[in-house]
Amino acid sequence: MTHLVTIRHNFETAHRLPHLPGKCTSLHGHSWWAEVTVAAPALSRAGLVVEFGALKKQFRAWVDEHLDHGAMLNAHDPLVPVLRAHGSKVFETQGWPTVEATAELLAHVAGDILFDLTRAPHAYISRVHVTETHVNGATWEQTDSTEATA
Repeated sequence: MTHLVTIRHNFETAHRLPHLPGKCTSLHGHSWWAEVTVAAPALSRAGLVVEFGALKKQFRAWVDEHLDHGAMLNAHDPLVPVLRAHGSKVFETQGWPTVEATAELLAHVAGDILFDLTRAPHAYISRVHVTETHVNGATWEQTDSTEATA
């Protein structure tokens, strides 16, 4: 048996994918949604997988500080210094900020947060689903806690 809990958060972020053909080469924004699922093989003594309030607060704070109303750009994108020079918020990624890469990024962020929270034994981030539009999304999944980094 596995117990699952999920939190959701939305944010407004621009990105561009100049390495791909098509209209996504231009800087453009999305109303993103992130769903983070935590799994545990059994509940804690307090009857929980993870304390919702603390997970939501810390995850939302990270997203709001780093991504919301800013731009996610590859660290080598020539727009990074231009946008920063004009006072824009820019989050630099090591790879291209695709929706798939964003799901993986947020899985690592959530995993780092989970590590310090009150949680059930062996609780881990099992799934992060990110949508950038109503019709486009990507999912990062981890099948069991032995793969977990946190």
